[in-house]
Parts: sequence; C-alpha cells; structure tokens
Amino acid sequence: MAYISLSVMKPLKNKNAAKDFPVICVGGSAGGLDSYIRLLRNLPADMGVAIVIVNHLRTVATQLHEILPRYTEMPVTLITEKLDIRPNHVYIIPEKCDLHVLDEEFRLKPISKPRGWPDVITVFLRSLTKHWDGKLIAVIVSGYDGDGAEALCGIKEVGGITIAQKPDTAIQPDMPESAIATGCIDFILSPEDIARKILRFTQTDGVDHS
Repeated sequence: MAYISLSVMKPLKNKNAAKDFPVICVGGSAGGLDSYIRLLRNLPADMGVAIVIVNHLRTVATQLHEILPRYTEMPVTLITEKLDIRPNHVYIIPEKCDLHVLDEEFRLKPISKPRGWPDVITVFLRSLTKHWDGKLIAVIVSGYDGDGAEALCGIKEVGGITIAQKPDTAIQPDMPESAIATGCIDFILSPEDIARKILRFTQTDGVDHS
C-alpha cells in the first residue's frame, strides 16, 4: 500500500501558518463549464481549500464569476492583481492574462502565448510549484488540446496530487486524455468523484493509492 503525503513539501517562507492550505487548480476549456458545475455542486463550502479555475480565454470576457455562484456557497471572485489567496473561495482567471502566484497573492501578466492554443494552465501550475508553500492539487477537465499536461509531473515532484476527468464523462476529452498520456496522473474520475476525492484529501494526512 503506497501513500503520497499531503504535508508541506517545501520549507515555509512565510511564518503565517494560516497560509498552509491546499490550492486546487481546475484547468479546463471547451465543455469546462459542465465540469466546473458538477464539481462545485459536490464540494462543501467550508473544507478549507482555495479553488482556482483556469479556463482558456484569450479575448472573450469570462462570465464564470457570474454563473458559478448559482452552484456553490463559496464566494466566486474574478482574480485581480495582488488579490490575496484565501481558503473557502473560488477564483476565476480573467481573459487575456497569464496567472501567477507570489507572496501568497495572485499576479497577472499579459498572456504570453497570444496565438495558437493557450498554455495558461501550464503557466499557473508551474508558478504554484515554485511559489506556493502549501498543498497542491491539479485537476484537468474537459477541453481542447493539452494545456496543463506539461506541468503535471512537476506537481507530483513537489508532492502534489494530479487528477484527470474521466474522458467519457467530459464533453471534450482532449485535455484529460493529454493529461493521462503524461503518466503523471494519480486519479481518473468523473467530476462528482473528483469532488469526493478532494474532500477525502482535506480530511486526511495522506492519500491511499492502493
């Protein structure tokens, strides 16, 4: 029976222990709204995690911060520069931006790949591995192309957990399939089962992979 620890993987730079909570990056694109709704409907509002939804948007303004409050009791916030990361919140990436983390705050930069398929999920996951001292969970759901896949092994290297939506439960399976093909995915689940697995992570010190 093997276990992956969800304890802090790197020495804390900030002595404020309140910042040692899980950040869950949920990356998606086409068909992602269906996955986000199914996930949030099954997550309690007080489990002590920050959920960051990183959706492919290059020029069209996102409406997720207006739609998703119907499906969760957690506050849903469109990310702004230097916004503090807090548990029990859902955060939404704005359009035309790359998302980073520094000093327990969100940082926004102009999108670094304005043409072709965006890589905003990969950019954010790599920033988390470098600059977040708490626990990390990466979730890849419905979408085109393979954004996020290149960063998944890095999440595992720092002790994080990686999850892909089960392709036959996704409206567009490209992104989950690309994630699974890396060999760095711990669990392949429906959105409802992803929510149950995340809840188990928050209630235990380790993850049973048996």
